[in-house]
Amino acid sequence: FEHQIHWFSIFNSFMMVIFLCGLVSLILMRTLKNDYAKYRSEEVLDGMDHGFGDDSGWKQVHGDVFRIPNHLTLYTACYGTGMQLIFLVFGVIMLAILGSLYVDPGAMVSAALACYALTSIVAGYSSGSLYNQYFYPKPAPNWIRCMLLTAILLPMACFIVSIGLNIISWYFNTISVVPMKAFVWIFGIWLLFAAPLTVLGTVLGRHWNGATKFPCRVNALPRQIPEHQWYTHPVAIVLLTGWLPFGSIFIEMYFIFTSFWNYKFYYVYGFMLLVFIILAIVSVCVTIVAVYFLLNAEDYRWPWISFLASASTSGYVFLYSVYYFLVKTNMTGFLQTAYYFSYMALFCFALGLMCGKYNVLIMFFKFGRHIFDLNA
Repeated sequence: FEHQIHWFSIFNSFMMVIFLCGLVSLILMRTLKNDYAKYRSEEVLDGMDHGFGDDSGWKQVHGDVFRIPNHLTLYTACYGTGMQLIFLVFGVIMLAILGSLYVDPGAMVSAALACYALTSIVAGYSSGSLYNQYFYPKPAPNWIRCMLLTAILLPMACFIVSIGLNIISWYFNTISVVPMKAFVWIFGIWLLFAAPLTVLGTVLGRHWNGATKFPCRVNALPRQIPEHQWYTHPVAIVLLTGWLPFGSIFIEMYFIFTSFWNYKFYYVYGFMLLVFIILAIVSVCVTIVAVYFLLNAEDYRWPWISFLASASTSGYVFLYSVYYFLVKTNMTGFLQTAYYFSYMALFCFALGLMCGKYNVLIMFFKFGRHIFDLNA
């Protein structure tokens, strides 16, 4: 691989990070400062309502912004799995940098499986704590269902893809059939390590981080959502948000795809770590901007919209994989096409979960609490 191309890509991504950080700082330090100045100059109407009067914009949705989203169990399971993938990817990259895993592909797979099993406690802790926070101080109903979905969400996707590809391989009588012994071995790792650690993480998350106090109380009845301008429509926000994070990683995607599909060694894991960090920063920044525009349009349905907006990066990666398949590979036939797009779909699914979880982080722990907490 040409290191000059890597450095050029990282430099462009770094400039994008500076631009986005400046834009976020403008929103947080100037726009919100003006909003607070206008608010504090008005009379406090009601202590329970924190004084939010008849202003337009994000202040209007203070009574709905922390409302329980639809399909909460799936939402928290996606968040927990995404958090787990962050630790998993970081762990594998660090092992590859410190060792020489790239020499043996089997060692890389073994390291990924070990990291997945060990980081299952992160998935349980994250999903269990977030699920419990929505119901605190009341007991959270159906938390066991949330825990089970967190434990099987990613493994079930991998199992479905593997079984489908095995059936195709059996039909074409190829040597790429995964033996049943490997399935039993992987299931044993999940049953003996990943599943118990997910249970332990859920219990710890509910008791250690399950208590919360939202800055604003949730109204009994949801308010009506006004009509959107085209740029604040949920579809537009989802499609536009993922473009910048994809722009920060697409050159590195070319090298990763080339190493995987053209059977070349990928050994520049230091560059991958830098791109990984840049992707995280860009995703956080664009998610803050997307959430601000959404709330300013008086739309309180930020959880799923912002999650899909962050996760839409994976959609652009999948479209790029289609281009790579048509232009950069010589694959033909149903067997090769099925293998290529099945693995790419699974890769993009995991990437979407990893990117999508940033919306919960910035809304629950930083940006959302800051703008709705008058004491911040």
